[in-house]
Amino acid sequence: MGTIPDIAPAEAWAAIQQDLAATRINVRADAGWNVVGCPDIAAAGKRVVLIPWLVDHSMAVNGHFTAQMQKAGVAPDHRVYFIGRSGARSLAAAQVEGYSPDVDVGFQGSVVREDHRGVTSGWKAAGPPWLQR
Repeated sequence: MGTIPDIAPAEAWAAIQQDLAATRINVRADAGWNVVGCPDIAAAGKRVVLIPWLVDHSMAVNGHFTAQMQKAGVAPDHRVYFIGRSGARSLAAAQVEGYSPDVDVGFQGSVVREDHRGVTSGWKAAGPPWLQR
């Protein structure tokens, strides 16, 4: 598949706004979406596709991930911007065959101190819109 580029949140946000076929897929589990927050790409006329890479309690890889992408209308020729908490799950998900993925640094970014995230890196700290339910 080749190298998967790591994209800064601002670059991903700009591409999502400019490319009609660009898609943002959040690969975190429900708790991440609902408790910590989620990118808000409504200003680009789009919504984030929520497909967990790992199945909640077992932490096994979601065997239906590709089918769920297809069901959500994500075509192999779309630019796909995966986002996870810090980038690990999104990188794994980006290795799905047949898609042209980009991975950004994650929603919450790196640990700053005592497992505190979302302050100095990631989508949440970088400034693109996000919401918390």
